[in-house]
Amino acid sequence: MHPTEPPFQRIQFYLTAHYDCSYLPGQRARSQVATPAHLIDAHAYSALIRAGFRRSGQFTYRPHCEHCHACVPVRVAIAGFTPSRTQRRCLKRNRHLVARFLPLDFHEEHYALYRAYLGSRHAGGGMDRDGPDQYTQFLLSSNVDSMLVEFRDGDELVMVSVIDQVEDGLSAVYTFFDPAREAQSLGVYGVLWQIELARRLEQPYLYLGYWIAASRKMAYKQQYMPLQGLRDGRWQVIFPAV
Repeated sequence: MHPTEPPFQRIQFYLTAHYDCSYLPGQRARSQVATPAHLIDAHAYSALIRAGFRRSGQFTYRPHCEHCHACVPVRVAIAGFTPSRTQRRCLKRNRHLVARFLPLDFHEEHYALYRAYLGSRHAGGGMDRDGPDQYTQFLLSSNVDSMLVEFRDGDELVMVSVIDQVEDGLSAVYTFFDPAREAQSLGVYGVLWQIELARRLEQPYLYLGYWIAASRKMAYKQQYMPLQGLRDGRWQVIFPAV
């Protein structure tokens, strides 16, 4: 980042209070937050994401825990990615799905799928109680270049992804899918589809948020190689292509 140049000279950073970590039981976490939200446009966010930030709605943050560095920002290097045999089977299994780009608007059908997904994957975590307002603030509120993509099997909605476009790639914001279709590996397909979209757009990276080796929810990201991580202020390969 360049804090002496507009708009960075007007962006401020503050630390949140400590809170229970969502990924490592018994751990306390803290975040660094960039504000004000209205100044974080596509250009500013591109610089922030290269510095390890993510966004949730208009809330732009990165982990800032004093004694823990388990959260590693990661991105897939598109040029070096080749799907594994398992990933190729996943692509073949889901090739009949039809993807459609939509404006970042509220759709009752999308919200119903979101609730079903959270009820299956994150029951009791708080997000499963999100109403339409919380859903809208989380996924449909953006000051950057975002896209909403729905995936259908015939007339049936099976998956929805929200993706940001940044200056050097795409950022996977959130994907939710029909929990009854576990055998289709829709989560894997969603990442593979976004990798292919980045390739078609001639973008070098797909940002996947944070990789946490000790968290089953986050460890899956290491299967998309070559995977780069931001460590000691430098992006470096942490899982090379095989």
